[in-house]
Parts: sequence; C-alpha cells; structure tokens
Amino acid sequence: MPDSIKIEAVTLAQMSAHARKSAGEECCGLLAGRGGQIMRAFLATNAAKDPATSYEIAPKELFHMMREIRAAGLELLGIYHSHPVGLDEPSARDIERAFYPDAAYFIISPRAGAEQAVRAFTIRNGRAAELRIQVI
Repeated sequence: MPDSIKIEAVTLAQMSAHARKSAGEECCGLLAGRGGQIMRAFLATNAAKDPATSYEIAPKELFHMMREIRAAGLELLGIYHSHPVGLDEPSARDIERAFYPDAAYFIISPRAGAEQAVRAFTIRNGRAAELRIQVI
C-alpha cells in the first residue's frame, strides 16, 4: 500500500460531521471509491456493546453496504471510526480487529482542539503505519 491516501473533501466532511453528531459514542462506516481515490462514505450504525469505547458494524448492515458498494461500481478502500475520548491512533483493539489489510483505517477526533482531527493508517500483521491524507 502507498504511503498516502486520496479522499474527496466532501467525503471527509461527511465523516467528520458523523463523528460530531455521534458525540460520546464512536461512529463508524465504510469508505469506497475507485483508482485509489475515496469518493463516498457509507455511514453505519455502531452495534458494539460499549459504543463509547469501541465500534462494530452489524453483519447484516455490513453485507448490505458491501453489496451497495459493488452495485455502484466502487471498491472498499477504507474504514473509519471516531475516538471521542483517548488517543487519535489505533488502539490495541483496533489493531487486533483490522480484518481488511488493503483498507485505509481512518480515525476521527470530534473533540474541539484536537491536534489532528483526522488521521489514516494501514494496519497489517499487527502493526499500524500512518498514511498521509491527500484531500482532493
């Protein structure tokens, strides 16, 4: 995977708005596009037992979203979630549950004054490496 990821400004804004709206809970969703450029966010419902500190997309919703991505002629390029509290980097749980090694993992901080409001990472073989985000 390259050291950067391209994302459309409108998609980035949509993810950030989702994080702000979710307030004290982690929001989550899928990111799709083509040619290595993220063009669309698919907002999901956080089905985790403790949505304040973790995220999970219910299997039925995940399968529906994946079908919608394919039907639109897009490919899964990323997954996003927010960290309303804590560090703006992948947690041990995030790394453990990174099941899509070719996807970029975006973490959004909805907190005012966050040093970096959005960060992206590759997560492979238990290791996270930060990606440079190119907003287009």
